[in-house]
Amino acid sequence: MKASQVSLTAAIQPVSHYENFPVASLLCPPHLRAAVAAIYHFARTADDLADEGDASAAQRLDALAQYRADLLAIASGQAHSGQWPLVFDPLREVLRVFGLPVPLLADLLDAFAQDVRYTAAQRRYHDDAELLDYCTRSANPVGRLLLHLYGISDALSLTQSDQICSALQLINFWQDVSTDVPRGRWYPSQQAMAKHGVQDADLQPGSQSDNARQLITAYAAQARALMQAGAPLARRIPGRAGWELRLVVQGGLRILDKIEALNFATWRTRPKLTAWDVPVMLWRALWVR
Repeated sequence: MKASQVSLTAAIQPVSHYENFPVASLLCPPHLRAAVAAIYHFARTADDLADEGDASAAQRLDALAQYRADLLAIASGQAHSGQWPLVFDPLREVLRVFGLPVPLLADLLDAFAQDVRYTAAQRRYHDDAELLDYCTRSANPVGRLLLHLYGISDALSLTQSDQICSALQLINFWQDVSTDVPRGRWYPSQQAMAKHGVQDADLQPGSQSDNARQLITAYAAQARALMQAGAPLARRIPGRAGWELRLVVQGGLRILDKIEALNFATWRTRPKLTAWDVPVMLWRALWVR
């Protein structure tokens, strides 16, 4: 195990993307830090394949298919293609040492491929149930993978992890309206838009729509309720891992505070966490009961 930990530690890559939460921070248990980083970089790279650059939808889906093939290859003890060695070399070791459930990793790829297909076809989510179903594959597997590393598998913990992860995904959607809509990515469901009387034009940068505010207000309230329902999990996970999860929860809640401070007009401005938010998050994490 010690030799494995050394090889994993040597493979840790820095987190270069903006995130609303800490990733493999100093609060993460040292013996799990490299494993958490490997999971993060697997998901982050796949998300970039689906979302970044100028590739066509067909090219993105082909890349994700090869990425999936590499995942299945290393899971079965075979060599990967060599296209993403900084992802699959560390992940192969993590799979070997920790026995990660491969279907959870594959679920993430299903979600990213769905994003590509929906954007290419300009397909909308019919209702919020369909949107939450997407979260079960785009976000919830990450929490379950981390619980696997922590050796936690009881039903309540899995449920609360899903609530936290779905909340984080939803918060990201409502935070990013101003960047997603111009790119043809529509996460507000057709049913919710109709309920609040929101037209596509209401979510364009120059809009002053009160109906759009009501839509984002309702969605933010839903995300906050989910986060608060799952938050007790952070108090039950012992040690550093529990403290890191407290900061994950507080990062999501802090973004919701910033959305509210914008009067919920996130189709005009994208709120972000800054260094000034860290003391607030730490204070709130300290006093969570």
